[in-house]
Amino acid sequence: MKQTSEVVLEVRNLDLSYDDYAVMRNLNFKILKGEVFIIMGGSGCGKSTLLKSLIGLRAPARGDVLYGEKNFWREDESVQKDLIRSFGVLYQGGALWSSLTLGENVALALELYSNLSASQIQEVVELKLALVGLSGYSQFYPSEISGGMRKRAGLARAIALDPSIIFFDEPSAGLDPINSRMLDDLILQLRDALGATFVVVTHELASIFAIGNNSVFLDANSKTIIAEGNPKDLLANSRDPKVIGFLTRGKK
Repeated sequence: MKQTSEVVLEVRNLDLSYDDYAVMRNLNFKILKGEVFIIMGGSGCGKSTLLKSLIGLRAPARGDVLYGEKNFWREDESVQKDLIRSFGVLYQGGALWSSLTLGENVALALELYSNLSASQIQEVVELKLALVGLSGYSQFYPSEISGGMRKRAGLARAIALDPSIIFFDEPSAGLDPINSRMLDDLILQLRDALGATFVVVTHELASIFAIGNNSVFLDANSKTIIAEGNPKDLLANSRDPKVIGFLTRGKK
């Protein structure tokens, strides 16, 4: 899929904090439709805190998170809930309900937020599981499948409501290199098939270079963004030792 110039998410002058402790300051960036946008940086730099602010789990200390014309943290609760329903989120580990089958996990959002009949929901569930390579697994429980399959099942749940933006928190965490590469390939396939935008928090270099076409680099010391752009371009052109050290793991 070719990305467009349409801005689907904009962050303006965002400050993130825990009480009096500043995590990040003055964050500014735009995410375009069709991008796989990477949020990267070393441990403790605030990647997950930023993600929580983007998806409505933690209010920023200052600044704006805009989805189109809607300023998330300045809208009323009903508008916020509508926006949240337009997101898909894949958490670390998949975060599946262990007491539900894969099919029931995927069906849950459809039962809560759609007007589809039971038979229509089942059709959508089978389609979403097929899109992530899990045809025939709707009756399996999370404990009965591998870690890589649980990630894919979590992704099927994340796309159940056909979201326009899908957020990932360390999607490759806990996966071996083969399953990690399979997940990267799946992200690109779904981006092309669904026309969605993906925002990925990760420190995995292989994934960053394989799927990312735009990014921001968060620095824990200066508490702000110190680089942005295509990760491959940053590797080739950045002169910041922190950025180069991260993208080469200190081998350059």
